[in-house]
Formats: sequence, structure tokens, C-alpha cells
Amino acid sequence: MTKTDALLYADKGIRVNSVHPGFIWTPLVEKLAKDAGDEPEAYRKQLDARHPVGHVGAPEDIAYGILYLASDESSFVTGSELVIDGGYTAR
Repeated sequence: MTKTDALLYADKGIRVNSVHPGFIWTPLVEKLAKDAGDEPEAYRKQLDARHPVGHVGAPEDIAYGILYLASDESSFVTGSELVIDGGYTAR
């Protein structure tokens, strides 16, 4: 859909991109760990180990990707799928 919409709206000056986050440490994820009976720090270490960069992401990691896409610095970017996952899907 990202690529289709990018082609559809390019001549109107509208850029279309999508963001695909990986595991992000948020209060919701911490609650999931607790609800599963896990200690949050132990759960986080398990998630950290799954990422080539060595840790799960922070909300700011996603925000900075979106900030780039919304900025003038990405004026030539359309139809892109920005994966922000610490290398998780590259494994």
C-alpha cells in the first residue's frame, strides 16, 4: 500500500512512507512481562538478546525516524518502508 499510494499521490506533491517498528520497550511491554509472570528486567534481557544491536528500542528511536520522514531532509523520499528494529528482521 505504501508504494501504491506513493505512486498515486506523487504528482500532487504528497509523499507516502511507512514506519515498521520492532520491539520497543514501553510501559505496555513491561506490563506484558509482568502479566506473563516474568520479572521485567529478565524479560527485557531476553528481548535485548534477540537484537543484533544488543538492546530493544526506545520510543524515541521510532520518533526520530518519523521526524526524518516529516522533515525537508526527506523531500526526495517516497514509497519507502522504514524498518526501525535494531536489526531484528535482518537476522
